[in-house]
Amino acid sequence: MRQRLLNPKSFLLVGPSQLSALLELLPRLPLDEDSPLEVLIRERQKPRSRAQNAFSHAWYGEIAQALPEDDALGWKCYCKLHHGVPILRAEDEAFREAYDGAIKSLPYERKLLAMRVFPVTSRMNTRQLTKYADAVRDDFAARGVLLEVRGD
Repeated sequence: MRQRLLNPKSFLLVGPSQLSALLELLPRLPLDEDSPLEVLIRERQKPRSRAQNAFSHAWYGEIAQALPEDDALGWKCYCKLHHGVPILRAEDEAFREAYDGAIKSLPYERKLLAMRVFPVTSRMNTRQLTKYADAVRDDFAARGVLLEVRGD
């Protein structure tokens, strides 16, 4: 009987020592034709900086000051729903399945409420976050609100 691999392994290879450790592990993996293992090799995105993570929160406050019909949290939910969700639905299959299964069919006000806790921008890599920032900036520029990324 085949032993199941209960704890999937993930390796970040940044040098020869990590490659050696992976090569030592491979022969010990339980393999057979009925239950193959999948090996995925991909380039890892550079982590986002603290400034990249913080700018959007500053923007939500600026938007709330300029457009007081909602507060910063309300605008954050709006931005996540209108700009972040489309980016991730197009590029992240797991996100699309979760969003479509749990949120897509909800009425609009319930979708906004779900955005308070549903991870959107926190799932984004640097490229996706740049697309998000551009979309948010363009949306609010059309309303007369000019958003900038300001340094500390």
